[in-house]
Amino acid sequence: MKKIVIPLLTCFLLFNCGSSFQGFYNDHKNDLGVTSFQVPNFMKAVLGSISPEVSNVLGNITDLKYIKFENVSEVKRINLISELSDVTNYGYKDMFRKNEVLATRIISVKELGVVLTDVILFNSNEKQTTAFYLEGKFDPEKIKTLSDPEKFESITGQLLQSYQTNLNPSFNPNQQ
Repeated sequence: MKKIVIPLLTCFLLFNCGSSFQGFYNDHKNDLGVTSFQVPNFMKAVLGSISPEVSNVLGNITDLKYIKFENVSEVKRINLISELSDVTNYGYKDMFRKNEVLATRIISVKELGVVLTDVILFNSNEKQTTAFYLEGKFDPEKIKTLSDPEKFESITGQLLQSYQTNLNPSFNPNQQ
């Protein structure tokens, strides 16, 4: 009996671990053309100094991961969308999903009562594919506003800028 239970349990754990945002992040953070970061515990204070507009929408962030793929082929882009869909199939609910030939936008969440605890913001188009993972306590109505493409781009840009500025005060993404 033990010979059957142990391999089954191992397969179950491996399968579940592979379908997480952390797994997606780890699988791709070393890909060529990828920019990525996750906020280590000692830098959690950085998350408290996000711009007022971003803070108003996102509320109390306790964890943040970001990954951006640039200049990916159509096949790679389709694979990334498929992989992220696999992640969101386990315990997440799609708050918003728009699948088009040239662009895919996903807002997928985990809930605890009337509060959102985990949010994945995913945007993929011909130029780039980006994904944010946020953990904390979020107002569903405010997260829902991110289904508007301009609001989505504005918030993700400000979130990235806020993190980069706090990480390196002299950083200016507009200077190359």
